[in-house]
Amino acid sequence: MRPVVTTGTEGSIVPLLVATTRRATSDDGVLFTGERSARTSFTEIDISVPPVHKAGEIEWPDRTPGDPSRHFVTTRVVPYDRKEFLAQVRKLAPRMKNRVMVFIHGYNNRFDDAVYRFAQISHDSNAAAVPVLFTWPSRGRLLAYPYDRESATYSRDALESLLRDLASEPGVTEVAVLAHSMGNWVTLEALRQLAIRHGSVPAKISNVMLAAPDVDVDVARTQIMGMGGRRPRITLFVSQDDRALGISRIIAGSTARLGAIDPGQEPYRSALEANHINVIDLTAMRSGDALNHGKFAQSPEVVQFIGAQLASGQALDGDRAGLGDHLGLVITGAAATVGHAASVVVAAPIAVVDPKTRDNLGDRLEALVPATDNGSDLAPVETAGQGTAPRRKKPQS
Repeated sequence: MRPVVTTGTEGSIVPLLVATTRRATSDDGVLFTGERSARTSFTEIDISVPPVHKAGEIEWPDRTPGDPSRHFVTTRVVPYDRKEFLAQVRKLAPRMKNRVMVFIHGYNNRFDDAVYRFAQISHDSNAAAVPVLFTWPSRGRLLAYPYDRESATYSRDALESLLRDLASEPGVTEVAVLAHSMGNWVTLEALRQLAIRHGSVPAKISNVMLAAPDVDVDVARTQIMGMGGRRPRITLFVSQDDRALGISRIIAGSTARLGAIDPGQEPYRSALEANHINVIDLTAMRSGDALNHGKFAQSPEVVQFIGAQLASGQALDGDRAGLGDHLGLVITGAAATVGHAASVVVAAPIAVVDPKTRDNLGDRLEALVPATDNGSDLAPVETAGQGTAPRRKKPQS
């Protein structure tokens, strides 16, 4: 995370706004650790994307400092207080059609993992929205699942406050929320609290996108019901062969995780339709991800399609000739359509495919959850929040 001096001609700059409940460190190569802070910190981090960048990938430096002509590098870090942070949102919003997209990462993500992945998604999708990352204190370790789970719960008040502040900004017309894996837990908790405290979720928070949610089905139902009748439009992305969620189910000791249900079967089908929840079932989609937890990670076409949909401002229930038809995906639920906001969610797996976790897992997951043809006996959770892809060396900072 240590800033690199550039000439400004090497690549594209992504200005990322960050709110975090992680503990700050004096190490400017790390900035924030996986430990918890008693207060929310705010910062803006500019990430340079190299001209040789390939969509869907992060060109990590082999060592620090990275080469801006070949690698993702940090170019600027500006700490803010809350008022300065919101002032920057107001400054950027008019350039982004007055939209904000808040991303909440999953388990086993270090601070730099979350920052660089969301910067990559913002760049590749050319999303017409101010990118705001909410990053909670994940230790970025495979065996720290219990700690991460508690840290997500610890951070729900801070996320609630952030969403309320963004929705209260006069210059912001829409807040889209994009969560992946364990990030769905803190997201649903924060939205439920917002509704309880204020009577409903603010109308500007119009679309909530839940990718591979690592949440018990029964708990998720109560969280969504707790938002009341005037809740945001919810799009759920599931895959019954998500092996990472299968591991999570084992750890949690629950019967089903929301991200691995079969939406065409009862009791899920009727419940989803009754509550107007759109579902995109990705089970039939093949990928190079051995865990099937980040199926879109190696698909530049998907990222670019997302950007085109978002830029056009297409509604969630817009033209059916969209992503599902393009890729042959199974689309079910209250509305069998994919559009502007729903399309954004497919970027979530890309944003949270943590390369370090891929290095950590390997044969351990093979032993715990053998590969199956249909994945019907797998239930979810978020063990990896990530998938498989080329290994990369982590910068020494």
